[in-house]
Amino acid sequence: MLIYGINPVIEALRAGRVREVRLSERLRGRTLEVATLAERAGVPIRRVPVNQLDRDSHGGVHQGVVADVDAATGARPTLEDLVAPAGDGNAPLIVVLDGVEDPHNVGAIVRTVDASGASGVVRQTRHAAQLSGVAAKASAGATSHVRIVDVVNIARALEDLKAAGVWTVGLAGDGAKVYSDVDLTLPTALVVGAEGVGLRRLVRERCDWLVSIPMHGHVDSLNVSVAAGVALFEAVRQRSLAAGRSDGRVNNGNRGADSKRR
Repeated sequence: MLIYGINPVIEALRAGRVREVRLSERLRGRTLEVATLAERAGVPIRRVPVNQLDRDSHGGVHQGVVADVDAATGARPTLEDLVAPAGDGNAPLIVVLDGVEDPHNVGAIVRTVDASGASGVVRQTRHAAQLSGVAAKASAGATSHVRIVDVVNIARALEDLKAAGVWTVGLAGDGAKVYSDVDLTLPTALVVGAEGVGLRRLVRERCDWLVSIPMHGHVDSLNVSVAAGVALFEAVRQRSLAAGRSDGRVNNGNRGADSKRR
């Protein structure tokens, strides 16, 4: 699998996933940092003309760096991994992608999941964006670190999450509740749909809540990656307040045994 761009390649090197780095014949700026990291990791480096990098990246903004990486290392994560209690007491905070296929959006969501300290991402195997190339670049390298679980059926995955004690919150323009009015300190899966289509019917029906983000301008919706970011950091805010901290980190206990699904 090929990825390109300085940040994605640096993060893949740090994660130990790179087989070979191809660098522009003219090393300058942060490409020198890539070369240094690769040398320290014992990763082969090839110096190639810029036009070859252009071909390898299919015209993407490669910044003089392309890398051949392993698609994954070790066992693939599962839903059980995402909902398992964390050692620091964090409640699960998961993003579920229902039909989001644009690699720019997928990459941006993965980047925000990493930045918010959330548990990971769930996506459907069919019609899923590749996590190389555009998605890796848009994630600024976060695809090398965030746990991403591939499932056959999103609606069934939501049922499995609910059975594990996770509350499912779908983002929808017609949601009856405002996103900030829902208790996101509980173990939560935020469910987002593709732009223009939104959540599919079966997926909507399996959400405990449908919530909206109020719009105050001329457009009636947000880009899906922006909407996911708004909801994720609302969860971070609520959890930080509940824990009596001001550092913004996610840290909350598991859902109480006497909680009842609404």
